[in-house]
Amino acid sequence: MTQELTVENLFGVFDESAALLSRLLSIPYLEALGETAENLFHGDVIQEELNEMDEKRLQKLYSSAQLDRYSKEAIRKAFQLAILKGMKEHVQPNHQMTPDSIGLFIAYLLRKSMGKNPSFTLLDPTIGTGNLVATVLNEFDGKVEAYGVDVDDVLLKLAYAGANLLHHPITLYNQDALEPLLIDPVDVVVCDLPVGYYPNDARASSYKLKADSGHSYAHHLFIEQSLHHTKPGGQLFFIIPNGLFETPEAKKLQAFLTEEAYIEGVIQLPETLFKNKNAAKSILMIRKKAPGVKKPKEVLLAAMPSLTDKRATASIVQKIDRWFADYQKG
Repeated sequence: MTQELTVENLFGVFDESAALLSRLLSIPYLEALGETAENLFHGDVIQEELNEMDEKRLQKLYSSAQLDRYSKEAIRKAFQLAILKGMKEHVQPNHQMTPDSIGLFIAYLLRKSMGKNPSFTLLDPTIGTGNLVATVLNEFDGKVEAYGVDVDDVLLKLAYAGANLLHHPITLYNQDALEPLLIDPVDVVVCDLPVGYYPNDARASSYKLKADSGHSYAHHLFIEQSLHHTKPGGQLFFIIPNGLFETPEAKKLQAFLTEEAYIEGVIQLPETLFKNKNAAKSILMIRKKAPGVKKPKEVLLAAMPSLTDKRATASIVQKIDRWFADYQKG
Protein backbone atom coordinates (compact mmCIF):
# COMPACT_ATOMS: atom_id res chain seq x y z
CA MET A 1 0.00 0.00 0.00
CA THR A 2 1.44 3.38 -0.97
CA GLN A 3 1.95 6.29 1.40
CA GLU A 4 -0.62 8.39 -0.49
CA LEU A 5 -3.27 5.70 -0.33
CA THR A 6 -2.60 5.13 3.35
CA VAL A 7 -3.12 8.83 4.05
CA GLU A 8 -6.32 8.86 1.99
CA ASN A 9 -7.69 5.82 3.83
CA LEU A 10 -6.95 7.29 7.22
CA PHE A 11 -8.44 10.62 6.16
CA GLY A 12 -11.58 8.70 5.24
CA VAL A 13 -11.88 7.39 8.80
CA PHE A 14 -11.40 10.88 10.27
CA ASP A 15 -13.83 12.43 7.81
CA GLU A 16 -16.62 9.88 7.95
CA SER A 17 -16.59 9.53 11.73
CA ALA A 18 -16.38 13.32 12.26
CA ALA A 19 -19.31 13.88 9.88
CA LEU A 20 -21.31 11.24 11.76
CA LEU A 21 -20.50 12.75 15.16
CA SER A 22 -21.35 16.18 13.83
CA ARG A 23 -24.85 15.01 12.93
CA LEU A 24 -25.37 12.97 16.10
CA LEU A 25 -24.20 15.67 18.50
CA SER A 26 -25.39 18.68 16.45
CA ILE A 27 -21.95 20.30 16.58
CA PRO A 28 -19.75 21.79 13.83
CA TYR A 29 -17.51 19.46 11.84
CA LEU A 30 -14.26 20.83 13.36
CA GLU A 31 -15.50 20.23 16.90
CA ALA A 32 -16.65 16.74 15.90
CA LEU A 33 -13.21 16.10 14.38
CA GLY A 34 -11.61 16.89 17.72
CA GLU A 35 -14.02 14.45 19.40
CA THR A 36 -13.33 11.69 16.89
CA ALA A 37 -9.57 12.14 17.30
CA GLU A 38 -10.01 11.74 21.05
CA ASN A 39 -12.03 8.57 20.46
CA LEU A 40 -9.25 7.16 18.27
CA PHE A 41 -6.65 8.05 20.89
CA HIS A 42 -8.60 6.35 23.71
CA GLY A 43 -9.64 3.43 21.53
CA ASP A 44 -13.24 3.93 22.61
CA VAL A 45 -16.29 6.13 22.08
CA ILE A 46 -16.19 8.56 25.00
CA GLN A 47 -19.37 10.55 24.23
CA GLU A 48 -21.84 9.24 26.82
CA GLU A 49 -24.89 10.82 25.19
CA LEU A 50 -24.75 8.46 22.19
CA ASN A 51 -26.98 5.39 22.02
CA GLU A 52 -25.65 1.86 21.63
CA MET A 53 -26.35 1.64 17.89
CA ASP A 54 -24.48 4.86 17.14
CA GLU A 55 -21.57 3.77 19.32
CA LYS A 56 -21.29 0.54 17.33
CA ARG A 57 -21.28 2.46 14.04
CA LEU A 58 -18.42 4.60 15.28
CA GLN A 59 -16.54 1.65 16.76
CA LYS A 60 -16.67 -0.09 13.39
CA LEU A 61 -15.15 2.98 11.72
CA TYR A 62 -12.45 3.34 14.38
CA SER A 63 -11.50 -0.33 14.25
CA SER A 64 -10.78 0.04 10.53
CA ALA A 65 -8.18 2.75 11.26
CA GLN A 66 -5.55 0.63 13.07
CA LEU A 67 -3.41 3.65 13.88
CA ASP A 68 -0.40 1.54 14.80
CA ARG A 69 0.02 0.74 11.08
CA TYR A 70 0.74 4.37 10.22
CA SER A 71 3.76 6.61 10.59
CA LYS A 72 3.39 9.84 12.55
CA GLU A 73 3.64 11.78 9.31
CA ALA A 74 0.79 9.77 7.75
CA ILE A 75 -1.39 10.43 10.82
CA ARG A 76 -0.53 14.13 10.82
CA LYS A 77 -1.28 14.50 7.10
CA ALA A 78 -4.59 12.65 7.31
CA PHE A 79 -5.68 14.73 10.32
CA GLN A 80 -4.54 17.89 8.54
CA LEU A 81 -6.64 17.05 5.47
CA ALA A 82 -9.73 16.63 7.65
CA ILE A 83 -9.04 19.96 9.38
CA LEU A 84 -8.66 21.69 6.02
CA LYS A 85 -12.01 20.27 4.92
CA GLY A 86 -13.64 21.64 8.07
CA MET A 87 -12.05 25.04 7.57
CA LYS A 88 -13.39 25.27 4.03
CA GLU A 89 -16.89 24.63 5.30
CA HIS A 90 -16.64 27.22 8.09
CA VAL A 91 -14.29 29.90 6.79
CA GLN A 92 -12.90 32.28 9.39
CA PRO A 93 -10.02 34.70 8.74
CA ASN A 94 -7.91 33.42 11.64
CA HIS A 95 -8.48 29.75 10.79
CA GLN A 96 -5.49 29.16 8.55
CA MET A 97 -2.96 26.37 8.57
CA THR A 98 0.78 26.71 7.98
CA PRO A 99 1.68 24.71 4.84
CA ASP A 100 3.64 21.50 5.41
CA SER A 101 6.54 22.65 3.25
CA ILE A 102 7.13 25.67 5.52
CA GLY A 103 7.11 23.54 8.66
CA LEU A 104 9.54 21.07 7.09
CA PHE A 105 11.82 23.92 6.01
CA ILE A 106 11.84 25.40 9.53
CA ALA A 107 12.69 21.93 10.88
CA TYR A 108 15.59 21.80 8.41
CA LEU A 109 16.84 25.23 9.58
CA LEU A 110 16.56 24.10 13.19
CA ARG A 111 18.53 20.94 12.45
CA LYS A 112 21.28 22.94 10.74
CA SER A 113 21.40 25.32 13.68
CA MET A 114 21.25 22.80 16.55
CA GLY A 115 23.02 19.71 15.24
CA LYS A 116 21.98 16.11 14.65
CA ASN A 117 20.45 15.06 17.98
CA PRO A 118 19.24 18.15 19.82
CA SER A 119 16.96 18.14 22.85
CA PHE A 120 15.23 21.45 23.46
CA THR A 121 12.12 23.30 24.59
CA LEU A 122 9.88 24.99 22.04
CA LEU A 123 7.04 27.52 22.12
CA ASP A 124 4.45 28.44 19.51
CA PRO A 125 2.46 31.41 20.87
CA THR A 126 -0.10 31.12 18.04
CA ILE A 127 -0.31 27.35 17.78
CA GLY A 128 -3.74 27.17 16.13
CA THR A 129 -4.42 23.57 15.07
CA GLY A 130 -0.83 22.64 15.91
CA ASN A 131 0.21 21.64 12.38
CA LEU A 132 3.41 23.74 12.34
CA VAL A 133 4.56 22.34 15.68
CA ALA A 134 3.54 18.79 14.78
CA THR A 135 5.50 19.01 11.52
CA VAL A 136 8.61 20.15 13.42
CA LEU A 137 8.21 17.61 16.22
CA ASN A 138 7.84 14.72 13.78
CA GLU A 139 11.28 15.62 12.45
CA PHE A 140 12.87 15.45 15.92
CA ASP A 141 11.07 12.32 17.16
CA GLY A 142 10.32 12.92 20.83
CA LYS A 143 13.34 15.04 21.77
CA VAL A 144 11.40 18.28 22.13
CA GLU A 145 9.22 19.53 24.98
CA ALA A 146 6.72 21.89 23.43
CA TYR A 147 4.31 24.59 24.59
CA GLY A 148 1.49 26.18 22.63
CA VAL A 149 -0.92 29.04 23.19
CA ASP A 150 -4.08 30.03 21.35
CA VAL A 151 -7.15 32.08 22.19
CA ASP A 152 -9.41 29.93 19.97
CA ASP A 153 -10.67 26.97 21.99
CA VAL A 154 -11.77 24.98 18.91
CA LEU A 155 -8.35 25.22 17.28
CA LEU A 156 -6.66 24.40 20.57
CA LYS A 157 -8.83 21.30 20.99
CA LEU A 158 -7.66 20.15 17.56
CA ALA A 159 -4.03 20.81 18.53
CA TYR A 160 -4.56 18.81 21.73
CA ALA A 161 -6.22 15.91 19.91
CA GLY A 162 -3.54 15.87 17.22
CA ALA A 163 -0.73 15.90 19.80
CA ASN A 164 -2.33 12.93 21.55
CA LEU A 165 -2.59 10.95 18.31
CA LEU A 166 1.08 11.66 17.56
CA HIS A 167 2.22 11.11 21.19
CA HIS A 168 3.91 14.50 21.29
CA PRO A 169 4.51 16.11 24.71
CA ILE A 170 2.82 19.51 24.29
CA THR A 171 1.48 21.70 27.10
CA LEU A 172 -1.33 23.91 25.81
CA TYR A 173 -2.79 27.16 27.12
CA ASN A 174 -6.15 28.57 26.03
CA GLN A 175 -5.62 32.31 26.34
CA ASP A 176 -4.60 35.49 24.58
CA ALA A 177 -0.84 34.95 24.15
CA LEU A 178 -0.21 38.68 24.53
CA GLU A 179 -1.49 38.50 28.10
CA PRO A 180 1.05 37.34 30.75
CA LEU A 181 2.11 33.73 30.11
CA LEU A 182 2.95 31.21 32.83
CA ILE A 183 5.62 29.64 30.62
CA ASP A 184 9.32 29.59 31.42
CA PRO A 185 11.68 30.84 28.71
CA VAL A 186 12.32 28.24 25.98
CA ASP A 187 15.20 27.42 23.66
CA VAL A 188 13.24 27.89 20.43
CA VAL A 189 10.16 29.82 19.29
CA VAL A 190 8.33 29.06 16.05
CA CYS A 191 5.43 31.29 15.07
CA ASP A 192 3.33 31.94 11.99
CA LEU A 193 2.66 35.55 12.92
CA PRO A 194 -0.98 36.68 12.88
CA VAL A 195 -0.95 39.89 10.87
CA GLY A 196 -3.23 42.74 11.85
CA TYR A 197 -4.13 45.14 14.61
CA TYR A 198 -4.39 44.14 18.28
CA PRO A 199 -7.65 45.54 19.71
CA ASN A 200 -6.64 45.58 23.39
CA ASP A 201 -4.91 48.96 23.69
CA ALA A 202 -4.59 48.66 27.48
CA ARG A 203 -2.62 45.42 27.18
CA ALA A 204 -0.59 46.73 24.24
CA SER A 205 0.51 49.73 26.32
CA SER A 206 2.82 47.45 28.35
CA TYR A 207 4.87 46.60 25.23
CA LYS A 208 7.82 48.53 23.87
CA LEU A 209 6.46 47.96 20.34
CA LYS A 210 3.09 49.56 21.06
CA ALA A 211 1.90 52.05 18.46
CA ASP A 212 2.33 55.74 19.21
CA SER A 213 -1.36 56.21 18.40
CA GLY A 214 -4.25 53.91 17.59
CA HIS A 215 -4.14 50.12 17.67
CA SER A 216 -0.78 48.36 17.70
CA TYR A 217 0.32 45.73 15.22
CA ALA A 218 -0.37 42.32 16.73
CA HIS A 219 2.53 40.78 14.78
CA HIS A 220 4.98 43.26 16.32
CA LEU A 221 3.71 42.54 19.81
CA PHE A 222 4.04 38.78 19.21
CA ILE A 223 7.69 39.24 18.26
CA GLU A 224 8.32 41.12 21.51
CA GLN A 225 6.40 38.61 23.63
CA SER A 226 8.23 35.73 21.98
CA LEU A 227 11.64 37.25 22.71
CA HIS A 228 10.56 37.79 26.31
CA HIS A 229 9.86 34.05 26.59
CA THR A 230 13.09 32.93 24.90
CA LYS A 231 16.24 32.02 26.81
CA PRO A 232 19.35 34.14 26.22
CA GLY A 233 21.00 32.74 23.11
CA GLY A 234 17.73 31.07 22.05
CA GLN A 235 16.52 31.05 18.48
CA LEU A 236 13.27 32.29 16.95
CA PHE A 237 11.70 31.50 13.58
CA PHE A 238 8.88 33.79 12.51
CA ILE A 239 6.80 33.42 9.37
CA ILE A 240 6.40 37.08 8.43
CA PRO A 241 4.66 39.12 5.72
CA ASN A 242 7.18 40.24 3.09
CA GLY A 243 6.40 43.86 3.89
CA LEU A 244 7.15 43.59 7.64
CA PHE A 245 9.96 46.14 7.50
CA GLU A 246 8.19 48.53 5.14
CA THR A 247 5.41 49.87 7.40
CA PRO A 248 5.31 53.15 9.36
CA GLU A 249 6.16 51.18 12.55
CA ALA A 250 9.11 49.37 10.94
CA LYS A 251 11.80 51.70 12.33
CA LYS A 252 10.67 51.00 15.88
CA LEU A 253 10.67 47.25 15.20
CA GLN A 254 14.15 47.37 13.67
CA ALA A 255 15.50 49.36 16.64
CA PHE A 256 13.96 46.86 19.07
CA LEU A 257 15.43 43.86 17.24
CA THR A 258 18.85 45.53 17.08
CA GLU A 259 18.75 45.99 20.84
CA GLU A 260 17.43 42.54 21.78
CA ALA A 261 18.63 40.10 19.14
CA TYR A 262 20.72 39.33 16.10
CA ILE A 263 18.95 38.93 12.78
CA GLU A 264 20.47 35.77 11.34
CA GLY A 265 18.49 35.41 8.17
CA VAL A 266 15.52 36.38 6.03
CA ILE A 267 14.43 33.67 3.60
CA GLN A 268 11.73 34.58 1.12
CA LEU A 269 9.31 31.72 0.54
CA PRO A 270 8.08 30.75 -2.94
CA GLU A 271 5.13 32.85 -4.08
CA THR A 272 3.54 29.63 -5.37
CA LEU A 273 2.80 28.66 -1.75
CA PHE A 274 0.37 31.56 -1.37
CA LYS A 275 -2.87 32.65 -2.99
CA ASN A 276 -1.39 35.81 -4.45
CA LYS A 277 1.79 37.89 -4.42
CA ASN A 278 0.47 40.24 -1.74
CA ALA A 279 0.01 37.30 0.65
CA ALA A 280 3.57 36.00 0.17
CA LYS A 281 5.70 35.48 3.27
CA SER A 282 9.27 34.95 4.43
CA ILE A 283 10.99 33.26 7.35
CA LEU A 284 12.72 35.64 9.75
CA MET A 285 15.44 33.85 11.73
CA ILE A 286 16.76 35.68 14.80
CA ARG A 287 18.77 34.82 17.90
CA LYS A 288 18.35 36.46 21.29
CA LYS A 289 21.48 38.20 22.47
CA ALA A 290 23.55 36.55 25.21
CA PRO A 291 27.15 36.55 26.42
CA GLY A 292 29.23 34.45 24.03
CA VAL A 293 26.71 34.68 21.19
CA LYS A 294 28.32 36.37 18.22
CA LYS A 295 26.65 38.45 15.59
CA PRO A 296 26.79 36.71 12.20
CA LYS A 297 29.33 38.18 9.81
CA GLU A 298 26.57 38.51 7.25
CA VAL A 299 22.82 38.02 7.35
CA LEU A 300 21.56 35.04 5.38
CA LEU A 301 19.43 36.45 2.56
CA ALA A 302 17.81 33.97 0.21
CA ALA A 303 14.77 33.65 -2.02
CA MET A 304 13.41 30.14 -2.36
CA PRO A 305 12.37 29.19 -5.90
CA SER A 306 9.34 27.10 -6.69
CA LEU A 307 9.83 23.79 -4.91
CA THR A 308 9.14 22.00 -8.19
CA ASP A 309 12.38 23.48 -9.56
CA LYS A 310 14.71 20.91 -8.00
CA ARG A 311 17.94 22.30 -9.44
CA ALA A 312 17.28 25.87 -8.23
CA THR A 313 16.10 24.60 -4.84
CA ALA A 314 19.25 22.49 -4.43
CA SER A 315 21.38 25.55 -5.24
CA ILE A 316 19.69 27.65 -2.55
CA VAL A 317 19.97 24.83 0.00
CA GLN A 318 23.71 24.62 -0.72
CA LYS A 319 23.97 28.36 -0.10
CA ILE A 320 22.16 27.97 3.24
CA ASP A 321 24.37 25.02 4.21
CA ARG A 322 27.49 27.08 3.50
CA TRP A 323 26.13 29.99 5.53
CA PHE A 324 25.53 27.77 8.57
CA ALA A 325 28.98 26.18 8.23
CA ASP A 326 30.67 29.62 8.13
CA TYR A 327 28.54 30.98 11.00
CA GLN A 328 29.26 27.99 13.24
CA LYS A 329 33.00 28.30 12.63
CA GLY A 330 32.77 31.74 14.20
